[in-house]
Amino acid sequence: MDAELTRKIYGRVPVLIDEALAEAGNPWGIKFNLMFMMNTDSHLFFDEDGDGRLPLYEAKLIHHYDHRWASYGEDGPGRDVSFAEKQDSDFKVMPRYWFSMAEVSERLKLKNWDRQWLMGWRVIARATDKRSVVGGISPRAGAGNSCQLVLPSSSINANLVAAFIGSISSLVFDFVARQKIGGANFNFFISMQLPVLPPSTYSQAAIDFIQPRVLELTYTAHDLKPWAEDLGFDGPPFHFDPERRALLRAELDAFYAHLYGLTRDELRYILDPADVMGPDYPSETFRVLKNNEIREFGEYRTQRLVLEAWDRLFGGGG
Repeated sequence: MDAELTRKIYGRVPVLIDEALAEAGNPWGIKFNLMFMMNTDSHLFFDEDGDGRLPLYEAKLIHHYDHRWASYGEDGPGRDVSFAEKQDSDFKVMPRYWFSMAEVSERLKLKNWDRQWLMGWRVIARATDKRSVVGGISPRAGAGNSCQLVLPSSSINANLVAAFIGSISSLVFDFVARQKIGGANFNFFISMQLPVLPPSTYSQAAIDFIQPRVLELTYTAHDLKPWAEDLGFDGPPFHFDPERRALLRAELDAFYAHLYGLTRDELRYILDPADVMGPDYPSETFRVLKNNEIREFGEYRTQRLVLEAWDRLFGGGG
């Protein structure tokens, strides 16, 4: 079933970059970049903030729709950002190092990137984790080599970038990625081979559904104001409400499953194969996510919320 469902998705959705088709095979105009190497560029690190310096983001600091997932403490060790800190729109993560703003600008200039925010994902992606592909939007900053920058063409407006973020953050995208990931390294050649909905997929109605949800999920702190402004929003950051965020994410997961051409039963399978095929079926997709949520909430909450969202949006048919 894993193989058949993966083949169906690839039959409908092109890979992110098909080098055989030249420019036509890269509709997003994606350029990958490892901005700073933690070993060979270490001479450029600063141990404290100062004028003309930007923080160095590492992969462990970010998660889905959350650029404030973790932070370093004043005494060094990393830690999770607390709920109270997430609700403080002025809170910024503490990096381990800082970089010269001029050095960051020079590296981004080489990629023709002048926007005041970045997009990327972690270079470590394991099929056995709660989620495999973890990435999103972060403020303009330095980026260590554990965080691979994924920079679309300047012709791709921010609304479409929001749609791209929604796509790579979706359960269906993660499901396919798990069929490709053999170890822990999410290398360029793996990400290029994954099915990503092209810009032409998104009608105005689709953008109108996706953009406000991605905006609300991502814009929770003032340091992403340039991102919000590029999306045409000039209001304050959104309140970090876990219940509300779970609902928004479920709606996006259901919507992207539909865009990827899945049926409700195929979405049920991605969420939990045993729910469709029976308890003895020898496959699992998001077992860690399921088990974690059962411990925390007493139920597989993502499964319930996503299927409820599907039923609201598209009806309950197979």
